[in-house]
Amino acid sequence: MPLVTRVTDLIGRTPLFELAATDTGTRLLLKLEQFNPTGAAKIRMAREMVLDAERRGLLKVGGHIIESTSGNTGLGLAVVAAERGYRFTAVVDHHACKDKLRAMRAMGAELVFVADDGDDSLATSAREDLAEAMAAAEDGAYFTEQHNNDANAVGYHPVAEELLEDVERVDILLSAVGTGGSLFGTATRLRQLGCPPRVIGVEPVGSIAFGGPGGPYWQSGTGTPPGATIGTAVDYSLLDEGVKVSDTDAFATARAVAAELGLMIGGSAGGSVFVGLERLEQFPPGSTVVTIVCDGGEKYLDTVFDDTWMAERELLAPAAEERVRELLRRYAPAARRPQLAEAR
Repeated sequence: MPLVTRVTDLIGRTPLFELAATDTGTRLLLKLEQFNPTGAAKIRMAREMVLDAERRGLLKVGGHIIESTSGNTGLGLAVVAAERGYRFTAVVDHHACKDKLRAMRAMGAELVFVADDGDDSLATSAREDLAEAMAAAEDGAYFTEQHNNDANAVGYHPVAEELLEDVERVDILLSAVGTGGSLFGTATRLRQLGCPPRVIGVEPVGSIAFGGPGGPYWQSGTGTPPGATIGTAVDYSLLDEGVKVSDTDAFATARAVAAELGLMIGGSAGGSVFVGLERLEQFPPGSTVVTIVCDGGEKYLDTVFDDTWMAERELLAPAAEERVRELLRRYAPAARRPQLAEAR
């Protein structure tokens, strides 16, 4: 890697990891976005939203960026704001991972909470309303509004370019849908490059983007909770299938991947990996299936990977974890199988 002078110069060229493979040549590959600065994919779109605002004259020198965030977008904006000399205020709730909140503060962000201490419910709609009102009330302030900002999806176009540098084609793109930017931005660019994939979106049970009844859920940074508006980055014209995954299955998968392989992935990525493993043999032989792992699991040591936190919310599922571990062993790529045999 060349010598760089800015943290944002380190964005991209994240590794591609072969998680699973069938005897018919279908592979499940993980685009490990935790290797970006801040440990998440969303720094890609955070940078693009700020650059786009500068190009359009919406952010001036010394301006103030305001965003509603569950954490990872805020972390990305904190980096970009620090580099480019802006103030940054993150409107947050206590549903967010504590380590994300601490990291934003460490990078100079101001945090404004929409709920009292002890209220850990997801408050997406209230956050967005407050962020919009704060920006409207202050000259020089700009609400990046990630859910309805076209630059969000554009920020993920390089993901498609990086994928096609590493593999010949992407047959199936299967990933979590929060704002929709990572899945649909990547899918759009793959189409532009002549490689239109089958697009499968994954959201938590309780999210409303793919229809059905809404309800509470614990998967962080993904889905559309009841009362929130589905963002414009969710491009239904590109969506071939929408799938819902429970918190129990998503978190069991993240925990199983960590225990079996030593790879830490976030809870929402666990939902996508769960779908990929469960359906791997149903895909056409020889398919290249890619899941964008939007962040790593290290930020969730006090939630997804904490037995007490999980038990208090009735999310612990040892049988589900063992089921995923069995799938990981069954579909272990050839290069991993000798190591598995020696371990046994």
